[in-house]
Amino acid sequence: MSDGPGSLPTHWETTRVDRVATVNARIGWKALTAAEYQSEGYAFLATPNIKGKEIDFDNVKYISELRYRESPELQIREGDVLLTKDGFTLGTVNVVRKVPKPATVNGSIAVLRSQGIDSRFLCYVIASSATQGYMWAAKNGMDVLHLFQRDIKKIPIPLPPDDEQHRIADFLDAETTRIDNMVSITHRLRSTLYERKEVQRSLLLRGAYKIGIRAKHPMLGDIPDSWDVLPLKRLVPRIGVGVVVDPSSYFSEQGLPFLRGSNITEGGIDLHDARFISEEDSKKLWRSRLSVGDVVVIRAGYPGRAAVVPVEFEGSNCASILIIKKGNRLIPKYLEAYFNSPLGKAYVDSVRYGAAQEQINVSHVVDFMCPAPSLDEQEQIVDHGAVGVDVLGQPMPGERPPAGHGPHEDPDAENRHQQEQQTPKPSHSLSPSAPRGRGG
Repeated sequence: MSDGPGSLPTHWETTRVDRVATVNARIGWKALTAAEYQSEGYAFLATPNIKGKEIDFDNVKYISELRYRESPELQIREGDVLLTKDGFTLGTVNVVRKVPKPATVNGSIAVLRSQGIDSRFLCYVIASSATQGYMWAAKNGMDVLHLFQRDIKKIPIPLPPDDEQHRIADFLDAETTRIDNMVSITHRLRSTLYERKEVQRSLLLRGAYKIGIRAKHPMLGDIPDSWDVLPLKRLVPRIGVGVVVDPSSYFSEQGLPFLRGSNITEGGIDLHDARFISEEDSKKLWRSRLSVGDVVVIRAGYPGRAAVVPVEFEGSNCASILIIKKGNRLIPKYLEAYFNSPLGKAYVDSVRYGAAQEQINVSHVVDFMCPAPSLDEQEQIVDHGAVGVDVLGQPMPGERPPAGHGPHEDPDAENRHQQEQQTPKPSHSLSPSAPRGRGG
C-alpha cells in the first residue's frame, strides 16, 4: 500500500486519515509517574486494554481528575478509534463501542476521532494487512519503534459512500463475531479433550487397567501393589543440569544444537530459535552432553516439561535444563510421559519456586517418586497412549497445553516473539486487505 489502497471501485474515492478524522496523541504525560496511579479515578488505557475484540475498561490503571482533564482531546468518546503508535505492538487498533467509565489513553496510543467516516469502517481499514504494511514501512526508530502523528495523518484511506461503509462494517462485525465464536468453541473443545487425555494418561501411568491388589501412595494415588515406587535417583544413572554459568559464551554460528528451555516442548524438541555450539566445546562440556534416550526437562519457565533426546541430537549440549541420563530401569518414553502427566506435574507443583520465573532444581527431581513397572508394561503403557495425541489427532510434539492447563509461561517468550515478529497482528479476528467493495 505504498502508493495508496490499490484498485478500487470507480465510485469510491481515495483520501487520507486527517481528512476524515482528527488525530491526537501526546509524548508522555507531563512527567506522570507510576507513583501517581490511584486505586480508583479515571481509567488510563494502555495497549493491552485495546488488544481484545472489545476494549477492556476493567483491568486498567487510574489517574486523578486533574491529570484526566489535562488533555480534553484524549478523553475517550464512543466511536473513537484507538491506535498504538509505539513499540512492537505498533498498529494495534480498536474502536470504542461503549464508554462505561470516564477514560483517557497513555502516551503510546493515538486517538482518531471520526469526522464523517464510519468509525468501524475506519478501524477495519487500519487493521487491514495493506494499512498495517504501510504503517510499518513508515515507522521510525530501531530500538523503540514509533509512528509520528504526521505519518498517521497521511495513511491512505479508501472512501466508499456512507451506505457502503455501513454495510461493509456490518458485514465484518458479523463475520468477526462468527469467527470469534467458532474459535471460542474450538478452544473449549480442545480444553475439555485435553483434560480427558490427561486423565487417560494418569490412569495408564497408575496401572488402572491392571487387575490385582493395589496400594495407596500419598502423591501418586492408587497403583498396583506389585509395582516398585522409587525415587528417580534410584532408577536412573545420573540427573544433572546443563551449562548454567554464562552459556552464551559457547554460542557458535554453526555446529551442534545447544538446547535451552524454549526448545523443549511436551514430548518433542523444537529448533525454531535454537543456538549452536561447536563439537569441540560440546565434548569439553561432557557433563551436559546429550545422548540418544536421555530425557531433558525444563528447569525454569515451564518447569517439568520433558522430551526424549532423539538420534539426531546425539552429542548435542544444553544450557540450564535438567538432564536425566538413560538407564535400564525406565524406558525413555515412559519417563517422558511421567513428567508430562498429572503425576509428574503434581511433584513439580509441590516444589517449584520463584515469582518472576518459576523453576525446579536437581535436588528436587532426584526425590520424585516414580512408578516402575516391568519394561514390558512400560512399553504397553507408552503404546496405549501415555505419550498422548492431541485433540485434533496430531502428534503431541510441538504442542503447548491449552491456556490454563500448563505451568506458567516463560517470561522471555513474549520478548522473543516480539523480536521475531516482523509485523503486528491486527486486533480483529478477521484481517482482510483494505476493503475494496463489491458494489454492495
